[in-house]
Amino acid sequence: MSTLDTCPAAGDQAPEHTARQVRDAAPTPAEADPAVSRAAMVARLEEEGALSPGPVRDALLTLPREVLMPQAYVRRSAPGEEPPRWDLLDWSAPQDRPELLGLLYGGASVLVQHDGEPLLGRVRGTRSGSSITSMSTVMGLTAPLLEELDLRPGLRVLDVGTGAGVTAAVACQVCGDQGVATLDRDRHLTDGAAARLAGLGFRPEVVCGSGEQGVPGRKFDRIFVSYTLERVPAALVEQLAPEGRLLAHVSSASPSWPGLAVVERTADGRVKAELRAVEFAHRAGHGMNRIWLSKEFRQRIASDPGTWTQRTMLAPPTDTDRGLWLAADHLLGGQLVRDFGAEHLVIGAPGCGSWLRAEPVGLSRWHVTVQGPRDIWKEVQDLAVRWRAAGSPRRYDLLFEPGGGQRVASACGRLSWRLPTPGPLDNGAST
Repeated sequence: MSTLDTCPAAGDQAPEHTARQVRDAAPTPAEADPAVSRAAMVARLEEEGALSPGPVRDALLTLPREVLMPQAYVRRSAPGEEPPRWDLLDWSAPQDRPELLGLLYGGASVLVQHDGEPLLGRVRGTRSGSSITSMSTVMGLTAPLLEELDLRPGLRVLDVGTGAGVTAAVACQVCGDQGVATLDRDRHLTDGAAARLAGLGFRPEVVCGSGEQGVPGRKFDRIFVSYTLERVPAALVEQLAPEGRLLAHVSSASPSWPGLAVVERTADGRVKAELRAVEFAHRAGHGMNRIWLSKEFRQRIASDPGTWTQRTMLAPPTDTDRGLWLAADHLLGGQLVRDFGAEHLVIGAPGCGSWLRAEPVGLSRWHVTVQGPRDIWKEVQDLAVRWRAAGSPRRYDLLFEPGGGQRVASACGRLSWRLPTPGPLDNGAST
């Protein structure tokens, strides 16, 4: 998948699933064999509830990731060290194989591209400076999404965000490669994926172009977008065949509270869609700006006394109230970021410097501290009242309006918001 996924090794920012890190499962010495490593990865995914018996599981058991990703980066520099340093491991070097297997079949994302480089013809060794520009998504996120696609033999599948070609390979394995197309805007990634998929005997259509435009003139039964967007691209909805399904993560500029858009076209051509609150999501796609809490801002929140402090019996919403937090991401301006690395609830607004810190003190008591021009505590509590009045939804209807607008609404209509209007790419402009 072409855009950066959720991996602490890519930088010092919080990972983008929410900010909770997926545990990195290092291989044991017994897993130094690819087949053993594949089986261990699948068993771990099953234990975590991310994978069930079926065609996706079967494909992952047989898919040699070392063929798709014969090279991968491991970060050698410490967080915050400048310039950052990575070693490119190579499957053709026997001394690299044990560590590379750990990367390919472990519990984290796989770093596959540095500074937009070509993937073919690289020489192993150290790179410094710049950044990792492509990762293969952590399988704990990808596997359940692939299962939700309900892949079956003969289906036409569009994989948007080729990256290392993992999703395309699974689709080819399950559906047959004749109906599969994989798309990425980075020519180096599509060239690499085409060569390595061919090494597995798969020859899907590999397209270099804008993911938001899809593959004009074609229809697909399944469309999978491997990066987060601000809205569902209209062109992809148009390319969805009757009885088809599209999956894409949608969020604001904040990475903290994403949604999963599930779009389906009925047999008679009508479009039905919903936006589900989810815990984890892909990283932002090309051109989508993100906001973050800097290290200095987080330290200030942890230590400053704030504008005011109060003790209250009013508890903050819980992490499991994901439908509320999804609404907050949009209805509170899309400018709030949660610090999931903090022990208790911490939310900041980088744009204006406002922040909220809420800590439990004894039974049913909370110590709430607020700083800045925004009273984030009041904003969240007021929205919580509205959310509960709307039935505490976790899923919302996603409505496609005439003229290209997209609106999200609870079933009762008490909570609703509009997604951003389409930009030039979504209106049909070429890249």
